[in-house]
Amino acid sequence: MIRYCLEFEKPIEELEIKIEELKRVSDGKEIDISGEIRKLEKKVRDLRSEIFTSLSPWQKTLIARHPDRPYTLDYINTIMTDFIELHGDRRFSDDPAIVAGMAKLQTVPVVIAGHQKGRGTKERIFRNFGQPQPEGYRKALRAMKLAERFKRPLITFIDTPGAYPGIGAEERGQAEAIAVNLMEMSRLKTPIISIVIGEGGSGGALALGVADRLYMLEHSCYSVISPEGCAAILWKKDGDLGIADFSKAADALKLTAQDLLRFKIIDGIIPEPHGGAHRNPEETAKNISEYLVAALEELKTKTPGKLLEERYRRFRKIGSFIEEAE
Repeated sequence: MIRYCLEFEKPIEELEIKIEELKRVSDGKEIDISGEIRKLEKKVRDLRSEIFTSLSPWQKTLIARHPDRPYTLDYINTIMTDFIELHGDRRFSDDPAIVAGMAKLQTVPVVIAGHQKGRGTKERIFRNFGQPQPEGYRKALRAMKLAERFKRPLITFIDTPGAYPGIGAEERGQAEAIAVNLMEMSRLKTPIISIVIGEGGSGGALALGVADRLYMLEHSCYSVISPEGCAAILWKKDGDLGIADFSKAADALKLTAQDLLRFKIIDGIIPEPHGGAHRNPEETAKNISEYLVAALEELKTKTPGKLLEERYRRFRKIGSFIEEAE
């Protein structure tokens, strides 16, 4: 059973608690209630399928932020081998909000960079809740340059509410660090694959998202601003903003994987188990691995010049506009 339950998951949780109680009652006793347990388990599966096939954008945002959801290091440890983590940006310090290093995906040597939110209060504070500072982006850039130098594909995992907006981060060049990453990733002469595994917020996410192939997990989100931030800007009130405001903003932002696939911002949606990635991290990791391997097989046939040309065209065609003569 999961440790944390969202409001719309409460009916599922109640049934799961009943199932656990029935199992405890029947354990080691002659009472046979296996039939009743099977009926409840089927009811849970049906209810979960019903709920998770009709989620609103705001509900998907909550799932993307779920504290039990797998993070970058979870996926690295599950689908990669021989991971060697790099630390520091060679300028100021090491930023734990971003992890980077070298590893193998099956037999293919790769370089990895990704956001890490941390699990539990102590680690979340250590990781700054996945909000990188300039040194984090410069550490990621250092890994990217190593990928280019050693001709290794670059894989990035995106999962952040946004770059850290603190005074110290601004003093050390937060905006410049993000801008440099955008520029350097756009001209990196090696295949780049990015996956939004949770929450992709603002430039803090985009700094790892300039890629040849961009995928999103089924219940992840990717947007220029959070629903809360959007609501605060658009609908300032004397009182506090509420769930209805956040839900309205999430609808307007079109931040779900399904919306972004329709707008041709991303290349594909990686399926999650019913109930979200945290329900079955191993299955989710397997799905991610399959997408990564397929993308690497496709991209390895392209020359560096072809990669750069297609990457340029990919980002130039994003969005639509109308020109009118005066």
